[in-house]
Amino acid sequence: MSDQIYQAAAIGRAKPNFRVIAMIVASAMFMEQLDATVLATALPTMARDFGVSAPSMSIALTSYLLSLAIFIPARGLIADRFGSRTVFRSAIAVFMAGSIFCALSPNLLCLVLARLLQGLGGAMMLPVGRLVLLRSVDRKDMVNAMSWLLVPALIGPILGPPVGGLIVTYLDWRWIFYINVPIGIIGFTLVSIFIEDFKGEAKRPFDTIGFILSGIALGSLLFGFESSSRPGEGAFSLFLIAVGMLFGIAYLKHARRHPSPIMDFSLMKVPSFGTSVIAGSLTRITQGAQPFLLPLYFQLGFGLSAAKAGQLVTAAAIGSMAMKAFAPRVLRRFGFRNALVANGVIATFGYALCAAFRPDWPLGLIFAILVMCGFFMSFQFTAYNTVAYDEIDRDRMSSATSFYTTFQQLMLSLGICVGALALHTSMVANGSQTPQLHDFSAAFLFVTAISITATFWNLRFSRSAGADISGHDAGKAAHASEH
Repeated sequence: MSDQIYQAAAIGRAKPNFRVIAMIVASAMFMEQLDATVLATALPTMARDFGVSAPSMSIALTSYLLSLAIFIPARGLIADRFGSRTVFRSAIAVFMAGSIFCALSPNLLCLVLARLLQGLGGAMMLPVGRLVLLRSVDRKDMVNAMSWLLVPALIGPILGPPVGGLIVTYLDWRWIFYINVPIGIIGFTLVSIFIEDFKGEAKRPFDTIGFILSGIALGSLLFGFESSSRPGEGAFSLFLIAVGMLFGIAYLKHARRHPSPIMDFSLMKVPSFGTSVIAGSLTRITQGAQPFLLPLYFQLGFGLSAAKAGQLVTAAAIGSMAMKAFAPRVLRRFGFRNALVANGVIATFGYALCAAFRPDWPLGLIFAILVMCGFFMSFQFTAYNTVAYDEIDRDRMSSATSFYTTFQQLMLSLGICVGALALHTSMVANGSQTPQLHDFSAAFLFVTAISITATFWNLRFSRSAGADISGHDAGKAAHASEH
């Protein structure tokens, strides 16, 4: 029996199927997404336990995403040097260790430090899995591969809010982090069996100076934006932002001289990649603010319990899952450019409607609007994540995934910061000690005003962008031949 298991494992590693790999990587995403969405629902309860205000708990979310943004650039070289399976397994182990330390945290400072450790594991986990998937799938299967990758991972956001609400209501919030342990053990086992230990052929030197400069720049900028949402820290936040900008400029000068910079900005010259990074970043600011704003909105603004708020927040994740079956057909029919322009406006308008939510609205209507928000926004990110690699050569795929994922996580972190800052600014302007309904409305309108500007960048995509991935041109040719 054991011989059969080892033979099956060997076959799985020799000829990895992209669907199997996508499901394994999605399991890691499930663990991360479950952790993030469960935590967002529990923030008000955790704030009471730690003796801080609920908006101040945004640092528990941004510290994790900050760690992702700092360490993701290094993961391409690390995976190439030590092997994808080795790095993937190590990342899962680090994430589990961080989860345990989070559960044991006696105060907010310890929680932030533990979340940074979790982020280190997450930084290695998902990008390595995505890189393996991109290297194992044909271009014609790219959209389907991304859908396979994202659908199981969306179970996390669906289960997260109600699970978080139930844990906070009936158990202790610390169980939010303990549930990562059995999931991580399963993931560790599956990676050992099915993931190939791929190593890059090129032995590029590690950009130590670039890693330090980019880490200080990203860390200072994010914590500067985050601290700006807390009262009495305006001068300190400006100092951090200034430091971040100075080190960012220093990194850009360094990157021009280094033969293999840790973040290769020359990739931005690739049309589909550069446009996807910019447009996707603007949209992700809005998306990143939602897991922070919505649970607080429903608990503090509507007076709902954590469990009830969690049930409402699941709507967006349900909409995301419903979309995945439509993405290949929509992209084939309309192409990436047309779909991104039209869908981007609809998705942004959906989240702008959240500003109008009030306690006397039927909860069924609120749920339906959030389903719509999740549906259209999920399509937008599926398209961005796919068309970005349309013109990237396979030998630059590792650098491209590092660069893209870094900006993806950075903008999600910035979205939380912007949402918290907008909420706090409205509170100060209205003289509120706790967030009121109109404060949340102002925050939603502010973050959606940012994402609507992505429309101008979506219009810059070539009409033929991603045609061989989506089959859009092939579809037009077939239609013409019928007539």
